[in-house]
Order: sequence, then structure tokens, then C-alpha cells
Amino acid sequence: MKTYPIYGREFIEQGALDQMAAAMELPITLGGALMPDAHIGYGLPIGGVLATLPNVVIPYAVGVDIACRMCMSIFDMPPQAIQDHANELHEALSKHTHFGIGATTTSHVDTSLFDREEWNATAVIRNQKDKAWRQLGTSGTGNHFVEWGIVTMAEGEFVALLSHSGSRGFGGAVANYYSQLAMQVSTLPKEHRHLAWLDLNTEAGQQYWLAMNLAGDYASANHHEIHAKIARAMNLEPMMMIENHHNFAWRETLADGTEAIIHRKGATPAGNGVLGIIPGSMTAPGFIIRGKGAQESMNSASHGAGRIMSRKSARSMVTHEEWQRTLDIHGVSVIGADVDEAPMVYKDIHTVMAAQAELVDVIGTFYPRIVRMADARERPED
Repeated sequence: MKTYPIYGREFIEQGALDQMAAAMELPITLGGALMPDAHIGYGLPIGGVLATLPNVVIPYAVGVDIACRMCMSIFDMPPQAIQDHANELHEALSKHTHFGIGATTTSHVDTSLFDREEWNATAVIRNQKDKAWRQLGTSGTGNHFVEWGIVTMAEGEFVALLSHSGSRGFGGAVANYYSQLAMQVSTLPKEHRHLAWLDLNTEAGQQYWLAMNLAGDYASANHHEIHAKIARAMNLEPMMMIENHHNFAWRETLADGTEAIIHRKGATPAGNGVLGIIPGSMTAPGFIIRGKGAQESMNSASHGAGRIMSRKSARSMVTHEEWQRTLDIHGVSVIGADVDEAPMVYKDIHTVMAAQAELVDVIGTFYPRIVRMADARERPED
């Protein structure tokens, strides 16, 4: 059996460990690692990092929400502004964010991404171009959010805007099409069918790789659109922006010089000196991190705290009153959301960060204050 490092093993459910063990036994696998926020996903667990031969990619090891990512804008505003301008900050989130599976907008700041020739490369991409244009500057459901908060760094304390979302309907369509295709061309036992891969030397593999990378650029543009609209509404310019994917595949080189495809499904790139963001929950802090380049983790870290409670369990075990008390204690106000995203459904972020101290350095701490999420009636898609 191929061995791999598990960070925070004591906090990880057996189902996620079983999924990772199955992925490690694939004939195309070169190595792997499991992050401390890991929990069950399709095929590869969320929080799983998998290195494969350089000519294959596993769509479900990238994830359904291709290029789901974090983005933070830091503004030269004192923390007191959160209270002094609470109404304006609430209004900016309410007016300039759009949440939901079918969310669209007709107002855009920058649509130059759609001038690229890749949008005509395949039928799958072409069929999604109009929808992608309409959804530029929108957010998904589930654990996706846009929020104001206070960030503490060596340089001081500032107001910051943090967002979490991905490539919307475009990325979902790409993921679904090529995942189904991979399951048709790969021969795997039924219980492991979601680990099916595509050969990057085939037309299908090349098409997926092109679409995945375009979805990555689209996800980044999507965040920039959201941040630009809100900054403009508040007459602000960010003094710094930090962003990172956490559902993606990269061509990288392993410690021994072997070329590989590194899949990070719900895992943050943490190469030496690489900046990223690891959120907590709507009341727990998030962290700006600098990667240490740990080869054992394949230059990776967690992408958040990780769930300890399913959405179904949360709805039966967490009351709205309990959720509201927690928000009040932490001085957080929420627009949208429901108890399935309440703070108590997540692992303790401090415990998760302690389990990966050898992977990242913390250079900033973000404290949420005004959180915008999809309405409670929306079906989760994270």
C-alpha cells in the first residue's frame, strides 16, 4: 500500500480516509497528502491532494466547482470604519453581490476575458459562454460568501473584503461533462468510478485541460468583478489583493524531480513563499498564510476549517436561536444563509491551523463582521 502524510488525522472521518486510500492505489498515482480539514467528497475527499502521472487528470479530483477560490482586498481603512459605516457596508453587499444557482447580472466592470479565443474552442465551452457572461460577478450557494471584516497584519489593522466562490455554471458544466466522459473511458470498480481519469494525450483530455484553465481565469475574473463593484460603490481602492484557487490541477515537479499533475481538491497551494487565504467560519477567524514549501504535503495546506456536521444534521441539531446567539457574541451580522452554515458545523479553525503549522506561516488574521451568503431557500452547490 502506498503511504502518504495525513495532517490532523484525529479530526478526519473514516470515510475520507477510505476515499484517500482508494485514490492512492490507482495505477496512475504517484503520491498524495490529506489536509486536516478533510471530509468526504466525490472520488477524492475534499482536502485531498493527489499527484498523478503527468499525462492524466481526474476531473472529480479537481472538483465540481472548478477553480473555487478565495480573494481578499485590503483597504487603508481603520477597523472602526466597520462600525462607523455599517449601513453603507451592508448596503454595498446587498446591492453589488448576487447569490444563487441561477444568479445573473447585466452590469459589468470588465468583460475582456470574453475576448479570448478559447471561448470558441469546444462545443462545451461555446454552449456556456453566454451563461458565463451573465454570471460574471455573481456567487454560488452553500459555503460561498462575500464578507467585510478586520484584518490584522504586521503593518497594522485594516478593513478587508473577502470572497469565496468559483467558476459558477460554466465550471459546473465542464466538470459534469468530462467527469461522465472519464467514467466511460476508464475501467474502474463501481465504488471508485468517481476517480476515473482522462489521458491528456487524447482529444478529450486536452479539451478538459483547456476548459479547466479557462474556468480558472473566469473564477479569478469573477472575484475581481465583485471586488471592483463594491470598492467603487464605497469609493475605495485596495492597497493589496490576495487570491488563490483550491479546486484545480497543476503541472508541477515532485521532490525527486518527477513531473506530475497535482490535484488539489479543497486544498490551498502552499509552495515556498506563496500567499493564500484559509477561512474559518462566519464567526471564526480566517488566515492569510505564506507557504513553507513542504514537499511532504506537495506544497499544499487546508482550504478552510472543514465540516464536522452534514447539512441535514445541522438543520436538525442547530437552532436559529443558538445560531443567532453565536453571531451576537462575536459581533457578526449576516445577510442570507441558514443554520447549515452556522459556525458550529465546522471544525475548530485553530486546531486545524495547529495541525498544519509545518506547512504554512500565518502572516495575517481576518475577523468576519458583515457576512453575505445565499438565501436559505437556495440549494447548496459547494
